[in-house]
Amino acid sequence: MTTRIRKVAVLGAGVMGSGIAAHLANSGVRALLLDIVPPKAAPGEDTASKAFRNKFTLGALANLRKQKPSPITSEASLGAIEIGNLEDDIARIGECDWVVEVVKEDLAVKQALFAKVEPHLRADAIVSSNTSGLSIQGMLEGRGASFRQRFLVTHFFNPVRYMRLLELVSGPETSPEVVQTIARFGEEVLGKGIVHGKDTTNFIANRIGTYGMMRILQDMQKAELSIEEVDKIFGPAMGRPKSAVFRTADIVGLDTFSHVAKNCFDTLAHDEERGVFAAPDFLKKMVEKGMLGDKSGGGFYKKDRAAGGKDILALDLNTLEYRAQNKVRFESLGAAKDVENVRERVAVVMRGQDKAARFAERTTLDSLAYASRRIPEIADDVVNVDRAMRWGFGWDLGPFETWDAYGVKQGVERMKELGLKPAAWVEEMLAAGRTSFYGVEDGKDTYWDIPTRSVKRVPENARTSRVEYLRRGNKKIAGNDSATLWDMNDGVTLLEFHTKMNSIDDGIIEMMNRALDETEKNFRGLVVGNDGANFSAGANIFSMLWAARSGEFDTLRKMAGALQAANQRMRYSPVPVVTAPFNLALGGGAEVSLGGNAMQASAETYMGLVEVGVGLIPGGGGTMMLLRNIMGNYSADKDFDPFPFIKKAFLNIGTAKVATSAEEARDMGFLTAADGISANRDFLLSDAKQRVLGMANAGFRAPRPSRFRLPGASGFATIDMMLYDMELNGQVSAHDRKIARKLARVLTGGDTSPSVLLTEEKLLELELEAFLSLCGEEKTQDRLQFMLEKGKPLRN
Repeated sequence: MTTRIRKVAVLGAGVMGSGIAAHLANSGVRALLLDIVPPKAAPGEDTASKAFRNKFTLGALANLRKQKPSPITSEASLGAIEIGNLEDDIARIGECDWVVEVVKEDLAVKQALFAKVEPHLRADAIVSSNTSGLSIQGMLEGRGASFRQRFLVTHFFNPVRYMRLLELVSGPETSPEVVQTIARFGEEVLGKGIVHGKDTTNFIANRIGTYGMMRILQDMQKAELSIEEVDKIFGPAMGRPKSAVFRTADIVGLDTFSHVAKNCFDTLAHDEERGVFAAPDFLKKMVEKGMLGDKSGGGFYKKDRAAGGKDILALDLNTLEYRAQNKVRFESLGAAKDVENVRERVAVVMRGQDKAARFAERTTLDSLAYASRRIPEIADDVVNVDRAMRWGFGWDLGPFETWDAYGVKQGVERMKELGLKPAAWVEEMLAAGRTSFYGVEDGKDTYWDIPTRSVKRVPENARTSRVEYLRRGNKKIAGNDSATLWDMNDGVTLLEFHTKMNSIDDGIIEMMNRALDETEKNFRGLVVGNDGANFSAGANIFSMLWAARSGEFDTLRKMAGALQAANQRMRYSPVPVVTAPFNLALGGGAEVSLGGNAMQASAETYMGLVEVGVGLIPGGGGTMMLLRNIMGNYSADKDFDPFPFIKKAFLNIGTAKVATSAEEARDMGFLTAADGISANRDFLLSDAKQRVLGMANAGFRAPRPSRFRLPGASGFATIDMMLYDMELNGQVSAHDRKIARKLARVLTGGDTSPSVLLTEEKLLELELEAFLSLCGEEKTQDRLQFMLEKGKPLRN
């Protein structure tokens, strides 16, 4: 049996197939993408040519470049995808360690393809189907014993790059080694959350998720709720994504959503709630009329063309006509708005007394009871069900985690009052004295195991690391309101930020220094990272605006200067410092990321020095650090023209460009070739710790400071000429040009010449001077105020 997957054949180049191939390529795995030869030729097409025969895969490759959000993490990823067709290139399946079928959901089509594939499979290759619900027994009809042993379902969710869930379903003869190999590869190489399901219609996530959505569709009109009211209830207030119910349906496509529901209705004859999967009349009419959501330009919501596409209209389900959205206000949702803890927030909504709360409580408890009755039919335990809903539907809490937040006993009692029926095992658990599905024992998460009626440890990869585990183990070394220093064991410390959005403030800077004091004295190295939603969304602009408006420029100088100094101290500390950015690492967050000796970034890291959006340039050392990264070993080399390096840094900062992945951040110069990328966010802190230990064990020595040979006035004049033209043509405002001139002066070295070598300190001085002078500008202060009030940049 193959133990290392180096190359994968993906059969089918539609949205899912090309998405899987793209994500394999993102992960450094070679992919062979094959599809059928087109059945018909257009007039003048040469049917013998490669261009014609590979038309579908060539088209898929072109689409990968255009899709938004992008399925690829870098343009370079596409180099790992080879294309062909299922006639000329079928024998090339023999080169592959894993073959995944992603053709249309038609049993006969899949059976015919597997018959074609079987003779070309390597004896140790794994084969799988990306079906979202067809039976394994049916797909394997006519296949040999070896094929059956190496076959399983690998159900990816769309878009493949961004949706974390990968459902694995074994057949009756699937070898356990096959499941193990794919689970390890999916988790460690592709960064997926692995869930083990059973061979039942729509597996776990789509079965529970579709039931919940259909139940809401069935009951909302009786509750006299509009679509925007339902989406407001079942969005972040209930720990669900902003897309909630109807926006999600529009994104998925109402035809696809209806097909999934119909598949449940047609095949789940034994399901006691089968009727819930029957599409309501308004959904049938919408599909008939072609109102399919985003793909058709309108579904439950539609952009108002009369308002230039800015206003979003909502559908009236009684008339199927679009109308302006009404403001949604409910007391229960208002009460939950400022509750940050998601468990508490969900409980606040469900225990409210108004119409929204009653609807949220009734439909949620109904879904929870339904989920409890599906074990062991669709999965063996609560863990797989909860993970499927979190990773596949973007819920903050899975069904049983939600039930724990509400209270298991209270939930059972309320279900009975509402005429709902929880599974018998839930009451057996309560009778055994266990009051929640999940708990913590010896610092580890536990769950109630239904078959053994006992408490078991939640399974997880040994590389999983969270701040929460350090908290449970009383590993705190020091802390304040903004940040905490933890002992990660093995001589490594972890500095965790925990301000709102992890924005940089005085408390964080104070703890950066405290962390270095402690680590240099008693430990071997430091990791900077956290468990939050984002690494750090930048500096605290409220305090910056307050200081600027009050003329407290000394306060601003001290704060920006202190961040510069802390970042420099991390870089030149005698112990290695590894920063671990993920999701948003913007402005000050990007500067802290750049401040360490190495970065271990999550694959999904969105990094940028975005200060021009609020009328500033970086003030915590970002300008110098980005230039240092981009120029690398050539910063002082007189044989290299510095201008292309300067231009790259200038465009990155001057356009406030944000990298859309860690790989793109590398292309932009934020990460170096030596920095690491973790595919699975759960492993990020553990991987960063291993990097620190590797550096310490290899005899770490702090790097030498860079020196820069920069052009000075001549380089500045070149950039300013370009800015002058842009202002003249109305591409930038006078204030935009002023900010860009300040940035250009820093990057070109101020009053210098190519014969002078500038120190890092000199560039930091230039940056601080430019930053403070812009803080004093009224138009910059207006931009800061606008960002605080509206959450978007002001062009003034």
